[in-house]
Amino acid sequence: MILIIDDDSAIRTSLSFMLKRAGYQTHAVATPQEAIEVVRQTSPQLILMDMNFTLSTTGEEGLTLLRQVKIFQPEVPVILITAWGSIQLAVLGMQAGAFDFVTKPWNNATLMQRIETALELTANAQCTEAVIEEDGFDRAHIIGKSKPLMEVLNTVKRIAKTNASVLVTGESGTGKELIAEAIHKNSTRSKKPFVKVNLGGISQSLFESEMFGHKKGAFTDAVADRVGRFEMAHKGTIFLDEIGELDISCQVKLLRVLQEQTFEVLGDSRPRQADVRVVCATNADLRQMVQERTFREDLFYRINLITVHLPPLRERRDDIAQLTRHFTTSQCQNNNIPNVELASDALEYLARLPYPGNIRELKNLVDRTVLISGKNILTAEDFKKQCQSPIEQNRALTSLHGLTLDEIEKQTILQTLDKYGNNLSQVAQALGISRAALYRRLEKYGIVINS
Repeated sequence: MILIIDDDSAIRTSLSFMLKRAGYQTHAVATPQEAIEVVRQTSPQLILMDMNFTLSTTGEEGLTLLRQVKIFQPEVPVILITAWGSIQLAVLGMQAGAFDFVTKPWNNATLMQRIETALELTANAQCTEAVIEEDGFDRAHIIGKSKPLMEVLNTVKRIAKTNASVLVTGESGTGKELIAEAIHKNSTRSKKPFVKVNLGGISQSLFESEMFGHKKGAFTDAVADRVGRFEMAHKGTIFLDEIGELDISCQVKLLRVLQEQTFEVLGDSRPRQADVRVVCATNADLRQMVQERTFREDLFYRINLITVHLPPLRERRDDIAQLTRHFTTSQCQNNNIPNVELASDALEYLARLPYPGNIRELKNLVDRTVLISGKNILTAEDFKKQCQSPIEQNRALTSLHGLTLDEIEKQTILQTLDKYGNNLSQVAQALGISRAALYRRLEKYGIVINS
C-alpha cells in the first residue's frame, strides 16, 4: 500500500488514480494527524507527502511530519511533494530521512519512475534486520555466517573507514545494495546521507538533471529548482546501482565529476563541490564491456579502486537455512499469519536447489509457499509444489542451446510477460530490473504489449 498525504483533494484523487492504474493499492489522507494514525497501525510500502498543510509555505509542517513518520516507520521510503520547492528545503528533507523530493506540477512518467526506483532500492532493506556485531561492525541487514560471506564482510570491515571508491560485483539477487549500505554505515560518513541511484532507471535525457540538478527554466519542463543526487549526497555516500546499464555518453559526464570532484547544475555555470564517496554495483562483466568498447576504460579504473565480489547463493549454501527462517518469520509478521515452522526435509530440499536468481529467488519461493500452503509446518513437498522441477529447468536450458545472448534475453522477457499476464510491474520485479530498464528492452526487441 502507498500512503498519500496531501490536503488538496484533487491531488489525492490524481495520485490515487495514477497509482491504481499502475497496479498499486493506495490510501489517501488529508492531515498530518490522520497520517500518524495510519503509520502507527500499518507499514506502507512508500509514502508520498505534501510539505504544507496550512497557509504556510515554509515546508516546516512537512519536515515535522516527516520526522514523526520516521519514528514509527524508519524503513519506509518517503517522497516529498510541494509547490514551493527550493534547494534548501530539499536538503533539509533529505537530512530528515526523505528518499526523494519532487515539485508540483509533476510529470506522471517521471514521478512513477522515482516511485518505482524507491520501492526497488528499499525492498531488500524492508525485509531484513540489522545486526551489530561485538566489534561494533554494523551488518546492515546482511544475514548469514558462511565462510564466503564472512570473507566479504571482513573485506568490508577493512575498507569501510577509507574514502576509496568501491565496485561491488555479483549476480542479480545476491544483495549488492546491502554491501554498499554496510560500507556506508561503518564509514566515517555514516551520519551523512546515503543516496541510492538506480542508473538503469534513468534515461539519457534526464541523466544530468537527476544526477546534478537543474535551475528553474533550464529546459522546457524545469518548472522549479531540483536538487541533484550528488548534492543530496554531499559529505556522504552515493550508491550507483546497475552502472553497467549507463549509456556511453552519460559515462563521460559521470567520469568528469569523479575526476574533478565538481559538477555544474543545469542552468547554473557555477561549479559545485562533490564531496562524496562513490560505491558502484553491477552484475555485468565490466572488463568484457571495456574490451567491447561499451564501457569506458578510464571510468572503469576510476570506480574500481577496490572490488568486492559477492558470491552467489549456491556458493554459500550454509546460509540457506538461516535465510529461510528469516523470510518465513518476516512473511508471517507482515501478513498477520501465525508462526510457521520448517520441517527438516524442507531445509534439506531448499539447500539442494540451484538458485539462478540467488537470494531474491529463495525469498520469492519462501514467501509464496508460506502464503499459499496455509500450513503451520512446511515440508519439502510444500516447497516442491511452488518450485519449478529440475526436469523443467533442464528442458528450459536445452531449449536455449544455440541462441545468442540477446535471443535468450528476448525469450526470457516473452516468457515472463506471458506468466504475469503482461503486468509490467510484476514482470520487472521477476526479472530483477526496473520498469524503465524493462521498457528499454521491450523497445530494443520490438515487443509490443497488448492492452
